[in-house]
Amino acid sequence: MAAIVVGHKNPDTDSITAAISLAYLKSKLGVEAKPVAQGELNPESKFVLDKFGFSAPEIVTDATDQKIFLVDHSDKSQSLDNLDKGEILGIVDHHKLGDITTPNPIEIWVWPVGCTCTVLKGMYDFYGVEIPKEIAGIMCCAILSDTVIFKSATCTPQDVEAAETLAKIAGIDDLKALGLEMFKVKSAIEGTPIRDLVYRDYKDFDMSGNKVGIGQLEVVDLSLVEPIKDELYSELQKIKEEGGYHSIFFMLTDIMKEGTELLIVSDNPAVVEVAWGVKPEGRSVWLPGVMSRKKQVVPNLEKAFAG
Repeated sequence: MAAIVVGHKNPDTDSITAAISLAYLKSKLGVEAKPVAQGELNPESKFVLDKFGFSAPEIVTDATDQKIFLVDHSDKSQSLDNLDKGEILGIVDHHKLGDITTPNPIEIWVWPVGCTCTVLKGMYDFYGVEIPKEIAGIMCCAILSDTVIFKSATCTPQDVEAAETLAKIAGIDDLKALGLEMFKVKSAIEGTPIRDLVYRDYKDFDMSGNKVGIGQLEVVDLSLVEPIKDELYSELQKIKEEGGYHSIFFMLTDIMKEGTELLIVSDNPAVVEVAWGVKPEGRSVWLPGVMSRKKQVVPNLEKAFAG
């Protein structure tokens, strides 16, 4: 039986493309593997796969009796159901190590870079496997997405170098133009149910025993979300109540202004002031320069909750 390669719940472009790219690499190295996803593609991921001729991976949400490679996460809360009933063979990621443990030694590639596909580029180089044009294309797009066209605080020189090399293989002439095209697709919110927007890029965390949800919507201009902001906030309140959360924070990130309006639904909104030294006004706070959930939001909130 083929091993499955899977990213986190509510998969983003990095999660989907990393699964496809690692499955191909493993197959070339003699390990039968297939990419799967824990949910439907978001509009940006669909655009990227369509552009380079890939179909959406099969959806799998249960780990029972599966052999598994995890990409773009190592937290139980973000992974497959019944993870302890499957066998984890490896992890490829660019986040902090989560709470997943294994009974046996496994292959782990975790680098402090802006995108899992940057790590995968290093793996292809290490194993001497040639990257096909189409896979290079989706990997390049994932780096553009995760690093917000190299503007995010998570972006490293390795990400830029990997993207430029992959672009050459894929025949991509203008990285910035491609990135903006992707973000315009990502910004398309008209006609999308509000709850789908919330879960488009959303993760759960345990912060000092508190259940915390953090979502993000990246747009080319915050004016796009102004007409639905009240609905968004109401939906966050409903999700908080339904899921028994302590807090839900929702990042409305303006990639051109390079900042985030953080919507706050919390039992203790003061944690935001502890995290950033800025007192929320009403239901949100503007955080200039904040674009990365991984590097600029999660660590600050974890410290605030711990304190």
